[in-house]
Amino acid sequence: MTRLLRALKKNYPDAVCALKHRNAFELLIATILSAQCTDERVNRVTPALFKEYPTPRSLAKAPLSRVEILIRSTGFFRQKAKSLVASSGILSEKFGGEVPRTMDELLSLRGVARKTANVVLGVCYGIAEGVVVDTHVVRLANRMGFTREKDPVKIEKDLMGIVPRKDWIWFSHAMITHGRRVCKALSPKCPECPLEKICPKIGI
Repeated sequence: MTRLLRALKKNYPDAVCALKHRNAFELLIATILSAQCTDERVNRVTPALFKEYPTPRSLAKAPLSRVEILIRSTGFFRQKAKSLVASSGILSEKFGGEVPRTMDELLSLRGVARKTANVVLGVCYGIAEGVVVDTHVVRLANRMGFTREKDPVKIEKDLMGIVPRKDWIWFSHAMITHGRRVCKALSPKCPECPLEKICPKIGI
């Protein structure tokens, strides 16, 4: 594990969140939209969405039909639209239009699970409450032998017990970046991988 962590740091020392945002509200919305969707697609959708609805208050008042049109290409757009509008309403009414800084408060928002909460806390507030576990991290954590679990919550627990807390925020983004560039789902580029000599390649 230590060797793999060192190799990740060497190759992805400045790994950051790929979702484009200007504030915590935009990142929250973008992360909700990223479920079952690529970050690239989300980044193409959010400029128009935020231009029309730049604040929680404005999005809370948006017609669902209009939000659905704006986010349609991200998939599951009806449920996502309901989550965006409902969560924006909670932000406006309960949190004064501010994105909260605690896990429990973030989990009270519709469409927000630990993955989304960890992204917002880590990227916007520098709070390492947990490890972001998306589809890339699920795949890589198993291939690298960090866990045998398939459930994201159980995987996160395993990773939190292995990765030093000071690295939790960076680690997730490094794993996601590596998953996108090299350790792909269907065709991992093992011969080109900088971790090739030390990765157990479980399941490959």
